[in-house]
Amino acid sequence: MTIPRKRIAVLSPVAWRTPPRQYGAWETVAGNTAEGLVSRGWDVTLFATGDSITEARLHAVVGRGYEEDRAIDPKVAEYLHISEVFEHAAEFDLIHSHYDFMALCYTRLVKTPVLTTIHGFSSRRIMPVYEKYRDGYFVSISDSDRAPGLNYLATVYNGIDLSLYPLQKGGGDLIFLGRIHPDKGVHLAIEVARRSGSPLLIAGIIQDQTYFREEIDPHLSQTIRYIGPVDVAGKNLLFARARALLHLNTIPERFGLVLAEANAAGVPVIAMDLGSCREVIQDGQTGFLVNNTGDAVRALERIGEIDRDACRQRVQEHFSIETMVEAYEKVYQKVFELEAKR
Repeated sequence: MTIPRKRIAVLSPVAWRTPPRQYGAWETVAGNTAEGLVSRGWDVTLFATGDSITEARLHAVVGRGYEEDRAIDPKVAEYLHISEVFEHAAEFDLIHSHYDFMALCYTRLVKTPVLTTIHGFSSRRIMPVYEKYRDGYFVSISDSDRAPGLNYLATVYNGIDLSLYPLQKGGGDLIFLGRIHPDKGVHLAIEVARRSGSPLLIAGIIQDQTYFREEIDPHLSQTIRYIGPVDVAGKNLLFARARALLHLNTIPERFGLVLAEANAAGVPVIAMDLGSCREVIQDGQTGFLVNNTGDAVRALERIGEIDRDACRQRVQEHFSIETMVEAYEKVYQKVFELEAKR
């Protein structure tokens, strides 16, 4: 797509480094967006933590992520960081925000157009902000995760760096990767492992300590193990051992980056049919969509039907950085055309 050279500011969160060392889906996508744009010739400035790694121009006022350095006050870091990009707004043709509702509050104070990728609605309590700024420019990360009345220009699926996740032969373990939180259904993954007699490896940050203490820890054993958070290398070690990834979410999934990462490595996914799971997983081709743990146990018996090469091919076609950035280029062009008519 031929577009005149434009100056783009990509606003990443500052909870974690961009890209994150371990957990940090929003930072991952913001970083992948910046890198993909640079590779295609855009003039990109990434607003992120000072220790971030990027081929774009890095602009930072917060040295480290507040989740990685507890001496940092999260609110102070967020306000310093978000205000910084808007104080420099005149230097850019477009600000692409991956910063949820908070950055919206600055958008009417600048002339530079702002595109917001909505990575999810964490609570109904944040919706008054979206409703106030409903006429802004928005992108959803799945068709299923949309709020009525917002000015969506497109759905752009998250893109991953496939070079980080080589195709694996797999093994006999079940794996869970994600936040240790009731929303992610870790307890259901344990139930499936116990009912099927399969070993289960659980990896991720503990986001709900009470849930872990009461629902997860009592069931840990030699065959059901919690190994803590993992980085990309750790994920690949898990993918190399994986028979399948269990993603038995209890609420509608917004996108599920780990689903694409697992499929990229050739690992079939068994996911609860809630939210975007049916957009990311092709039922019967790259995994199975289920409605309960009984379905999941039965799906395990059919895992051998899944072609690992087909899993990776689907990610290449739909969830790569290249595919994502090409889609964002079309959205940017639409924004520029709309702005020219004002």
